[in-house]
Amino acid sequence: MAEMLFNPGDYVVYPTHGVGKVLSVEEEEIAGHKLELFVISFDRDRMTLRVPVSKAANSGLRKLSSKKRMDEAIHTLKGRPRVKRTMWSRRAAEYDLKINSGDPVSIAEVVRDLHRNVGQPDQSFSERQIYEQARDRLASELAAVEKTDVDKATVKLEQILEAA
Repeated sequence: MAEMLFNPGDYVVYPTHGVGKVLSVEEEEIAGHKLELFVISFDRDRMTLRVPVSKAANSGLRKLSSKKRMDEAIHTLKGRPRVKRTMWSRRAAEYDLKINSGDPVSIAEVVRDLHRNVGQPDQSFSERQIYEQARDRLASELAAVEKTDVDKATVKLEQILEAA
């Protein structure tokens, strides 16, 4: 597979951290080996990540989703929630996998499925946390794709969910 290359200033998605911005590509010597690294800043987490260029593809690092892929995610939000009657711990683990896949459509499924319970007295703290994590992750990519800010993207998602 051809190596994926990102340039400083590019927005990228790292599965477990969401949207980041490539600050630079640096060469560092680690244990006697020269390594080329993408230096990526995640404003939301106030974190900087160094990803070896050679490991970028395997780590799931990718370009922002296309407008079309984000439209698919938005369409997913409008669908009927799929509520499984399995134990919460098992569902929570599935939701985590979907969120950390970095795929906007999978993340949208989590947002859709947990949205109905937001603000309901029977919603657990962990349910709310997972919902917010998924919503924030989706909103940050939507904001980057639509070149708007995260707050506006979050409002847009909430409006779509309320109308569904």
